[in-house]
Amino acid sequence: MNEKILVVDDDKLVNEFVEETLTRSGYDVTSAMSGEDALELIEIEDFDLILSDVRMPRMDGLELLKRIKKTSPSSLVMMITAYGTVKNAVEAMKIGAYDYVLKPFSPDELELTVKKALKFHDLQIENDMLRTEIGRKYSFDNIVGKNKALTDVFDLVKVAADSKATILITGESGTGKELIARAIHYNSPRKNNKFIRVNCASLPENLIESELFGHEKGAFTGAIKQTKGRFELADRGTLLLDEISEMPMSLQAKLLRVLQEYEFERVGSGEVISVDVRVIATSNRNLKAEIKDGNFREDLYYRLNVIQIELPPLRARKDDITGLCQHFIQKYNEENGRAVEGVTERAVKALLDYHWPGNIRELENMIQRGVVTAKSPLLDVDDFPNYLVIGEEVDSGDLRLPMPVSLGELEKVAIFEALKFTSGNRSKAADILGVTSRTLRNKLAEYGTRKESVPAENEMS
Repeated sequence: MNEKILVVDDDKLVNEFVEETLTRSGYDVTSAMSGEDALELIEIEDFDLILSDVRMPRMDGLELLKRIKKTSPSSLVMMITAYGTVKNAVEAMKIGAYDYVLKPFSPDELELTVKKALKFHDLQIENDMLRTEIGRKYSFDNIVGKNKALTDVFDLVKVAADSKATILITGESGTGKELIARAIHYNSPRKNNKFIRVNCASLPENLIESELFGHEKGAFTGAIKQTKGRFELADRGTLLLDEISEMPMSLQAKLLRVLQEYEFERVGSGEVISVDVRVIATSNRNLKAEIKDGNFREDLYYRLNVIQIELPPLRARKDDITGLCQHFIQKYNEENGRAVEGVTERAVKALLDYHWPGNIRELENMIQRGVVTAKSPLLDVDDFPNYLVIGEEVDSGDLRLPMPVSLGELEKVAIFEALKFTSGNRSKAADILGVTSRTLRNKLAEYGTRKESVPAENEMS
């Protein structure tokens, strides 16, 4: 235990008592007899916790706290106070003190209070480090791509991040829509607040309203307690509505109201709740076509589409493929303790000639598989799925079907081949097939009703 503590009190006896007690507990303790002496010490070394008396001559504890917050904002400050100055200690907490300890106190009380404060300080440091790490991960500089279409997107994303405007991100499955949404959040003034994601396609239709807006106890069967919805949880932060085109028409009107008024009621309640939420929506479908087909509200589309960011498919930015390969090789080398150096020229040609229906996600999956199974420093065509190789026939395997064959049978084979390729991951398989998770789930249920072989759910998690 090497936490450093500074004790500030003009009463020498209190100083000696606190210093002796905390030193015996294993802490590195320094003491000061005045606020001025404390500030000099803070200038030359960092302290994890500062214990300061409230009432001191010349510079009192409140003034010292204000100065500490400017010169050493990472230090945790706790006030030492007598009964008559509790009001001042409470005022100090409003300014930024963590807590206060009331005189007189026993050694056990002091040790317990300090231990609790330092545990909070450790959590605070961990959260700051995590925020820094996440911010670095979703930094604009960490998004790989030099293609002109993508750099134009980056320019718009950087402008959008600083605004409060609702954003609609469109593009094919696997193009990185969620990555861009997270980059917008973590480069915005809301970065220290929550980023909440809702996949509109994966939630059962009868639960989406409760998930978004929350519910009261007894609002429906199974509602055993009051539950906050995603909008409420994302207050002062960002809410990502993924695959917005899958939202039922019945709920779209309620969503429109929230986007216009920033208020809603939980299911089963008439109480209006106001929130400050930045909404980002994504869609891999053409929403204008969905409007024309009567599946999406036109007024909601225009409310979401304040700023539209359209991500190009990978086949339209093939000059980024080699850079993406190196990025993913480095990522999966670090994760798996491997030392793959790159990709052979023959494999690069195959990667460039491929049409990439699953976009960047498909490329990442291929590189991950290649890094894990590679037997040499360079990934070659043998390290990738055989359908990638130009000029070779694909081993048909299960694709051999009696002819003529129905489109339904071809569809079934495509679904099961995608599930096999993704090791049973339904979300990834849906992306490769260009359908939603809900559509894939319905298709598998359909095969189940015909008592045909469907991989078990636990095999596809």
